[in-house]
Amino acid sequence: MNSIARRTLGCQAGGCLRPVTLLQRQPQACRLGSSRVVPTQRDISTDSSKKEELSPLGKHIRDMILVTGPISIAKYMQLALNSPIGGYYTRGQVFGKEGDFVTSPEISQMFGEIVAVWYVMHWEMLGKPPKTTFVELGPGRGTLINDMLRAAKRFPEFFKTIQCVYLVERSPELRRIQHDTLGCEFVNTRFMADKSGADIPVKSKIRAHGGSIEVKWHDLLDEVDMAADSAPMVIAHEFFDALPVCKFEKSNSFQWNEILVDVADSEGQPMDTRTTARLASSPQSSLSEGAEACNFRFVKARNVTANSAVLLHNAAFGSKFNEGDRIETSPESARVMAQVADWISSRNGMGLVFDYGQDWTQGDTFRGVKSHKFTNPLSAPGSMDLTADVDFSYLRHVATGKAQCHGPIEQGAFLHAMGIQERLKQLLRSTGDEKVQKNLVDCYKRLTDPHSMGRIYKVLAVLPNRIDKTPTPFASPSKDELKKLKVEKIVR
Repeated sequence: MNSIARRTLGCQAGGCLRPVTLLQRQPQACRLGSSRVVPTQRDISTDSSKKEELSPLGKHIRDMILVTGPISIAKYMQLALNSPIGGYYTRGQVFGKEGDFVTSPEISQMFGEIVAVWYVMHWEMLGKPPKTTFVELGPGRGTLINDMLRAAKRFPEFFKTIQCVYLVERSPELRRIQHDTLGCEFVNTRFMADKSGADIPVKSKIRAHGGSIEVKWHDLLDEVDMAADSAPMVIAHEFFDALPVCKFEKSNSFQWNEILVDVADSEGQPMDTRTTARLASSPQSSLSEGAEACNFRFVKARNVTANSAVLLHNAAFGSKFNEGDRIETSPESARVMAQVADWISSRNGMGLVFDYGQDWTQGDTFRGVKSHKFTNPLSAPGSMDLTADVDFSYLRHVATGKAQCHGPIEQGAFLHAMGIQERLKQLLRSTGDEKVQKNLVDCYKRLTDPHSMGRIYKVLAVLPNRIDKTPTPFASPSKDELKKLKVEKIVR
């Protein structure tokens, strides 16, 4: 383990410093964690007597479809997740045991500490920029950035460069939770009122980590007003999987037909939708449960849509797939990745993307997650998380020419290479409580085990084009691999 990792984890040549405060987090189910793939058949009924009651958001989506016609899956996701009428992320308690899923930072403090080590190491590799800024996309409860700042405090030279922390977060309730998690001072917090009159934090300061760091919240990445002389350190943990995707199916005439969302009782035949999902802790997929009660269904566009015309112009999409094959692509992911890559190269920054997915294009990963189980994504919009596997090859392709990408590599390999086993040993030595020790080992296994989160979760690093060194612990990719948009054949 390198010297930086040893210092941040509490060890030096002369012995061990007091380890960072042990944070106990209870085992909970995560969104993904098993590499098993289960195909599920959905047979949608149109019996209106069995339909679930429509929420205000459900009525809004239904009325929109009745006026404009079927909408893209991307539009449906955008409304179901972020609509102020009742979108999923406008709620606060979506994480943890009482929520619908748990993320790596919520499992153990070790995750955030190890990630902080990576940023310190590569801050030195970039020549120690005198000013830095953290930008977290989709910060959840604020657990990851809080753990990272606490670990970064062990490096005074690095810590004093942190000028500001930007949190890109739309949810008013999650902003309030992040404000509390980071220990922001109310006396220095500027609030704005939401539609209900409740206060939403917009700007504050942190003094809980031995310094004064400004914190700013923004709804969108475009709104981040980062100083031009500050090096951005971007972190996107389980962010891209929640960005809207479009789905397409190849027809026998070699055109791509978009899969759309329609009301269930509209005219025409519902399509027979075949979905695969990577399972988490639940023993089997439940994507088809309650399909007969859904007020919405999937339909296939008969003609070329604007999305299929614009998004699938790459020749690889035409040559690698057969009739009936499906693909998913995320134009919003492309837009965000392009902006992040521009920032990183132009301002001498760096970034990490943690998410589940593959290094190729897939076709049937769109699903809902509720109460730690997969469920029908068209059921009760706003009541569940909606997600799709990340196509890392697509992110790399978008960044080509703007910044250099390394990986993805598996999360388990990343954490092991960065010293998580050493950190585990230190935490085990810091307590004599056998229950706490067992919990630490269990958390370590969940984060790194190939049969849990260690394999399906991937890590992608982004660095400026000018850097001629390979970041730790990423293997150097070939030039052809960096430039080529990888598209794999989908087995239906």
